[in-house]
Parts: sequence; C-alpha cells; structure tokens
Amino acid sequence: MTKRLLIISARYGAIAGVLAFILLIVLYHLGPHPLLTSPFLDFRILLFGIFVFFTLKEFRDFNNNGVLHFSQAMFGGLSVVLKSFPKEDISRIGKEIYERNLAALPATNVFDLIQTYFMQGIVIGFFVNIILSVILRRQPKP
Repeated sequence: MTKRLLIISARYGAIAGVLAFILLIVLYHLGPHPLLTSPFLDFRILLFGIFVFFTLKEFRDFNNNGVLHFSQAMFGGLSVVLKSFPKEDISRIGKEIYERNLAALPATNVFDLIQTYFMQGIVIGFFVNIILSVILRRQPKP
C-alpha cells in the first residue's frame, strides 16, 4: 500500500510543482515580485490544499477500500509537498527594513531564494496537510 500511495503522491506532486513554477513565472511578470508576497497570502496554500486533498481522496477511495489512517494521510500529503506589501505589513516590520530588503533583492543569490521558497513551501504544506489529514481520515468499521 505504501508504494501505491507514493506513486499517487508523486504524480500529484509533479503536477503541483509544474503549476507552481508556471504561476511563479506569471506572477513575476505580471506585477510585484512573488517572493515579496506575504507567506499568509501565498498561492501555494490553495495549490497544496487542492493537490493534497485529491491525493488522499484517490488513495482512500480507490486503493485502500475507503479507509485512511492519519499516518497514511500525513505520509501521502507530505510526499506531495515538494514588490508590494500591504501597508500593515510595512508598518509592522518597519519602513527601513522593508526598503533594505527590497534594495538587497537584486543582489540575492538564486540559491538563497530557492532555499527560502522551498522552506516556506514545506511549512505551508505541513499545516495544510495536517488539516486535510484529519478531515479525510476514515477508520475501518468493526
């Protein structure tokens, strides 16, 4: 069963990764830099939520006889998860810090951006996964 769950997770994770990459490029060219968006308003929350939901639902309904344990849901969900700020955020962190970070952005190494984006994605995906794992779990009937 774990192998099948891993295959389903990899399939949905690859689709989510491609969509996230496309959305990142589109957002970069349409407006403010996507890495300056508040993590709480990040598009990855919705994207991860949708793909984790469908991964767990497919595994539960079609491969595990309608049963999904919390540990299976956590494993499957975590396998999937691979320039404008609101004025409130600017006032909270301070105008000087905002300006300094904005000025330092062009000199930022691409690996720093990848690491930051990846870590934010893992944190976002972890919390979305916990919520969906609790919602979709189903125990076998005695």
